[in-house]
Amino acid sequence: MILVLDDPAALARAAADELLGGARAAAAAGRVFSVALSGGTTPRALFALLADPAGPYRAALPWDALSVFWGDERCVPPDDPESNYRAAFQGLLSRVPVPPGRVHRIPADLPDPEDAARRYEATLRAELGPSASLDLVFLGIGPEGHTASLFPGSPALHEAKRLTAAVTVKAKTPRRVTLTYPALAAAKRVIFLAEGPGKADIVRRVLEAPPGEDRPASLVRSAAGDPLWLLDRAAAAGLSGRRA
Repeated sequence: MILVLDDPAALARAAADELLGGARAAAAAGRVFSVALSGGTTPRALFALLADPAGPYRAALPWDALSVFWGDERCVPPDDPESNYRAAFQGLLSRVPVPPGRVHRIPADLPDPEDAARRYEATLRAELGPSASLDLVFLGIGPEGHTASLFPGSPALHEAKRLTAAVTVKAKTPRRVTLTYPALAAAKRVIFLAEGPGKADIVRRVLEAPPGEDRPASLVRSAAGDPLWLLDRAAAAGLSGRRA
């Protein structure tokens, strides 16, 4: 499903509504709602919106019913500017009452990324049960079609059993730990967030060409089937039929 929003602010509101609806339903059923956050710049508007004390979400969200995870992490300390955890902590988690024991960062600062990946998979299974089914996973998309840290050409694209993998990618911070396709396939819901004209070409190629490993985001499926794509008009501008 593709939902095109007017601008980045509307995109952030749509993402916040998805989180709010799922968390409220879980809280009403007396259970914890698990969400995996993404890195990059796009979710920062979502973090700011959720944490805004003058906005509608901070007071409405059942924060004590949330359990927070991440889709991937760079192998840096948690206070490093490149850390996805640091971005989420500064923009959101330090400003809202999520129980600290329910914040599960990827320990990618360990000396051995493989050890970090194994430990994070153990955390997922311990917190979520043997199937490790996350309720909601937010994902972004890179200009070459990567998502989380699943990049074109990575051996991690062929992982069939493990929920996490240590990878080395062609990027500023090459060593990373990422969720794998099996982890994403087990999730109840996956939502892609993409905004800006710089994403228009890859959004078009992912959504309108046959799925392929050259665009890893195109291969993501969840327990519910195809992901939900939340796009602003600029990111959707290349889609046929002018869905924007």
